[in-house]
This record gives sequence, C-alpha cells and structure tokens, in this order.
Amino acid sequence: KQWYQRRVRAGRMSFQVPGNMTITGFMMTYYRTTPAVLFWQWVNQSFNAVVNYTNRSGKSDIPESLLLKSYLAATTCAVGVAVGLNKATVKLPPIVGRFVPFAAVASANCVNIPMMRQSELLNGIDVLNENGEVVGQSQAAARSAIVQVVFSRILMATPGMGLIPVVMNTLETKTKVFKGRAWLAAPLQVGLLGFVLTFATPLACAVFEQNSSISVKNVEQSIRDKLAESGSEAKFLTFNKGL
Repeated sequence: KQWYQRRVRAGRMSFQVPGNMTITGFMMTYYRTTPAVLFWQWVNQSFNAVVNYTNRSGKSDIPESLLLKSYLAATTCAVGVAVGLNKATVKLPPIVGRFVPFAAVASANCVNIPMMRQSELLNGIDVLNENGEVVGQSQAAARSAIVQVVFSRILMATPGMGLIPVVMNTLETKTKVFKGRAWLAAPLQVGLLGFVLTFATPLACAVFEQNSSISVKNVEQSIRDKLAESGSEAKFLTFNKGL
C-alpha cells in the first residue's frame, strides 16, 4: 500500500515517453509567443514535479510546503529563461529560437530536482554496506545521487530537443511540407519525439547504476566511525540514486 501511494502513475518512468513526447512536442511547436510559453512551461513543470516526486530516492518523504516551493521555483525558472531568451533571440536566425525550450528545460531541471529532493540533502539518504545493511544516512551520497539524476534528465532531453529543431527548421525553410499545413508541425514533432525518447529514456536512465556507490572516504565521519567499530573493511557503500 505504501509503495502504491508513493508511486504516482503519471510520474512513473514507464509513462515518461508518452507524457514527455506530448508535452515537449507542443512546447517545441508553440514557443514563439509569451502566452504559449507560459502555458506549456507550466504544463511541463507540473509534469516534472510529479515525476521528480515519484522517483525520489528510497523512503524520502517530502513535505507539501517543500513540494509547492520546488514547483514554483522550477516553473518560475523555466518561464523566466524561456521568455528572456525568446526576447534575446528575436533578431537572430529562427533556428536559434527553436532551442529556447531546451534551454528552459535544462535550467529548470537544475532547480526542480535539487529542490524537490531537498530533504535528502538535509537529512541524507540510506547508504548500505556489502551485506545490504543500512549503516547510516549520508548527505554526500544524496548530493551525488541528485547530480547524477540531473545529468541523466538533461541527457534524456538532449537528442530530441537538440536534433528535432534542426529537422523542423530544415523542413520549414527548404521544403513545402508545411505550406498550407501549419497544423502538421505539432503532431510531427510529437511523433519524432516519441521515437527518439523510446531509446533516449532507458539509455539516459542507465548512464549511472540504480544502486550507485560512494567511497567510504567521501561519506560523513560518523558513518566511517560506525564502520570502524563494526570491524568493516568496506571501501565503498551503495545507495539508491532515484530516477
């Protein structure tokens, strides 16, 4: 029951491809006007908040107040970056503006994930010895876990949000695919993103092992003392990094 309550269906990695391809596809299509940017960045960060909450490390609980702060901070960051870059790229070639959503998503990930998992940074996450026994809660392991997850999430978005803008710009400027069929841009981008994310999602998640390791030398002194008292000669401890 506890596991079911913690794993929100829409936040599971199994829903990442259909959820992400739809939201990101529309975000990359409707990026030119401020109202569209506000709406789709809000939708995207709402989805990301659910994903980050669902895939936090182990047994970490997150207060509702922290959820709200994380959500507002990430949404503000994403919208600020998107609106600011849209204005800054007005006089630049159109292809440059197509990368604004990616910049906004990457920036928001750097804010949303650490804030959503702030309790882990403050209290640490479980670290286990070679026998799978919890030997303490480490803030150093929490920092390592969050850095790995942020990197993986940005890497996950890079192929689709980095390559598809080039494809779409080429089709728009070099062909007549969208002439009289502007409506085709959104479903085409959603479809292309779905194809790319089918491979990018598992590959990005697999860059770092789910049960990552940290050198005993890098954990807190209290944990090292506990290991010494127990006679353990472990060189590394493991932890669940989350997704």
